[in-house]
Amino acid sequence: MTTIALTPTQHAILAYAIAHSGGKIDWFPEHIKGGARQKVLEGLANRALIAPAGADWLVAAEGYDALGLPRPGVNKIRVGRFEACLDRIIANAEQATAASDPELEAAITAAEATWTQAKDDAPRRTRADSKQAQVIAMLRRPEGATIHQIMEATGWQAHTVRGTLAGALKKKLGLTIVSDKPQGGERVYRLA
Repeated sequence: MTTIALTPTQHAILAYAIAHSGGKIDWFPEHIKGGARQKVLEGLANRALIAPAGADWLVAAEGYDALGLPRPGVNKIRVGRFEACLDRIIANAEQATAASDPELEAAITAAEATWTQAKDDAPRRTRADSKQAQVIAMLRRPEGATIHQIMEATGWQAHTVRGTLAGALKKKLGLTIVSDKPQGGERVYRLA
């Protein structure tokens, strides 16, 4: 049989349930509260270590196996020589397959490398091509920029443009923004 790796929390919950409540999950470590309890239960259920029993959860046979404990209700003496031999053959085959297949290991390593590579090759937005950088470039132009021009370039709404000018650029970055309104025209903003 293959051994299942348990986290310390999973191990503690399963061991407590088996030792104190006949396999019923009714105790969690002190640091596991609220939604974390549901996540732990989901993790145990996804690995078939626990099974639902009405509104409760009970340690499944695989949970006993993961802890190396005998399954409840199983009389080991009644297992015949044939079944015991078959269990040993299956266990040896599982261990041999997992440990001694270099082609399988190489394929797994190659697959994992492509997974991490896909994340690393993802295009990253730099500060130079951010919308804020576009707005600053527009304000640096000799003709400056109007609210509507900035809206078209960034896709923002007018109140977002005004908030960016007042908050991000003036207050946070300390830029000096001046504006003037030609007669009959739209207000133009520039960096001083």
